[in-house]
Amino acid sequence: MPEVTMYSTPTCPFCARAEKLLEKKGVKIKKIRVDGDKAKLREMIKRTGRNTVPQIYIGDQHIGGFDELSELDIMDELDPLLGIDG
Repeated sequence: MPEVTMYSTPTCPFCARAEKLLEKKGVKIKKIRVDGDKAKLREMIKRTGRNTVPQIYIGDQHIGGFDELSELDIMDELDPLLGIDG
């Protein structure tokens, strides 16, 4: 299973929803908090080109936020990216 990285903040409802969806699939998430850490926030913006959270990576592939993650799940495309046999 590839590493899943999520840039997030503790008060972000979409971060919580993304975390819940991924944990339901048995995925361990490497969370990078960007609240109060300007260096991590700059890293996220440079890496993703976006300044909103969550920003999710599966391996080296940038997925985007919760909406994109959810769309992949609805289209049955998320499990293969996670290495989960369907």
